[in-house]
Amino acid sequence: MDRTLHQPLSGNDMPRFGGIATMMRLPHVADATGLDACFVGIPLDIGTGNRSGTRFGARQIRAESVLIRPYNMATWAAPFDSLSVADVGDIPTNPYDLKDSVRIIETFYSDLLGKGVRPLGMGGDHTLVLPVLRAIHGRHGKVALIHVDAHADVNDTMSGETIAHGTPIRRAVEEGLVDPGRSVQIGLRGTGYAADDFDWPRRQGFRVVPAEDCWYRSLGPLMEEVRERVGTAPVYMTFDIDSLDPGFAPGTGTPEPGGLLPQQALEIIRGCRGLDLVGADLVEVSPPYDPSGNTALTAANFLFEMLCVLPGVHYRD
Repeated sequence: MDRTLHQPLSGNDMPRFGGIATMMRLPHVADATGLDACFVGIPLDIGTGNRSGTRFGARQIRAESVLIRPYNMATWAAPFDSLSVADVGDIPTNPYDLKDSVRIIETFYSDLLGKGVRPLGMGGDHTLVLPVLRAIHGRHGKVALIHVDAHADVNDTMSGETIAHGTPIRRAVEEGLVDPGRSVQIGLRGTGYAADDFDWPRRQGFRVVPAEDCWYRSLGPLMEEVRERVGTAPVYMTFDIDSLDPGFAPGTGTPEPGGLLPQQALEIIRGCRGLDLVGADLVEVSPPYDPSGNTALTAANFLFEMLCVLPGVHYRD
């Protein structure tokens, strides 16, 4: 099958404030057949317990992505020269039914993965990672997980519900979707209900790295440990924007002070180079709390960085 190596629309061909809003101004395609990777929006916020607004996250990330150029000057990655990439649009979630939305997301992802695509999801509240991991498991089996977040998301229930944005990692472990012994949680911090909020994932076998352990240091050495821990296993990355300090990313529903720096986040993502990254997502961007657009702009750049570490990406010699 012929593969089309799509290129983002250049600002010299169309002003960056013009044109249709797709991720990085890539073509929008309805069928992922023939793609190596894709960006997919997951508009969802009915899994949140307080501040809503992440249903608009993918749209705003796309709008801010117009500033991103196709070549990574820091890592020398040129993803569009070796991978066929496009924007497949948004998953048609059900705004009135969270459990139905979970079903829809899993079905949509299963279709993408069945075509051999490595998806990069744009969210959307963190509930979405449960159906994504269910679909990933159907394709790849149990995977390692790199979870970057202010919160462990291992609540047993929230207001009596077993599926919400604070429960997906516990459900994923219980369902055997991830391998805790190869997995890591980075950036956890803030207040909780009990020590078990962070101790539960430790007991399952996760490597838990609180935000305080990241202060005033490079995370390059940590990512060397992560690469050794993951090894050759398929790995999925889920990145909650609230892992960043809210001084850098205020546009999110559950901000916590004392978070990661953007530079540290870049070290984490770039540190995944060489791993069998089967997909990734960036979640919890809430435009109503992001009046400058900086949170969505940061998210868009992180998604590009995730694309740059997918297997098969060409790097300058």
